[in-house]
Amino acid sequence: MARRYDCNDATDRISGLREAASAVRRGELVVLPTDTVYGIGADAFSSEGVADLLDAKGRGRNMPTPVLIGSPNTLHGLVTDFSEQAWELVDAFWPGALTLVAKHQPSLQWDLGDTRGTVAIRMPLHPVAIELLTEVGPMAVSSANLTGHPSPEDCDAAQGMLGDSVSVYLDGGPTPGIVPSSIVDVTGAVPILLRAGALSVEELRKVVPDLEVAN
Repeated sequence: MARRYDCNDATDRISGLREAASAVRRGELVVLPTDTVYGIGADAFSSEGVADLLDAKGRGRNMPTPVLIGSPNTLHGLVTDFSEQAWELVDAFWPGALTLVAKHQPSLQWDLGDTRGTVAIRMPLHPVAIELLTEVGPMAVSSANLTGHPSPEDCDAAQGMLGDSVSVYLDGGPTPGIVPSSIVDVTGAVPILLRAGALSVEELRKVVPDLEVAN
């Protein structure tokens, strides 16, 4: 039976974060608010948890799960060949609605799907999400919806789609917006915008003027 906690209530928030952290450590799924939409998450290093996440969404391995982190310092242990321009983007836009696609450390023992050696990674600008991520470490997180359905802006919508496939729901109220994060590929010599989202090309080029846009 799924448990749900109102994170706008101080006592419930403490309990909810404690239960969510315990669930993540057991390899179970949790739903959490972010600065874009609600996400469904699992321990990034739990292969079974990530597989359950994909199953809950009805999503295939051909669409790997992004990773959320609670601090830019966590990047040092997760990515390799991270360019100066990539760090400039981190400094300018994290925490926030920017996802970076980078080469992950080949030694990492995780299975996020068919990643081809890369990881899509972000630090969200939401206190509940950051608190949980700081407690448990990197999480594989995708939008908390069934594949093909709208991404949820509130906990009711997420729970209506995912039900008891999730152990803990952290209800932070409506999310600030449904515009997804912008995605920039930093695996090559020149950053490439793969998806325009909350951050425009113009905003990104103020930091990395040579940013290219994918066709």
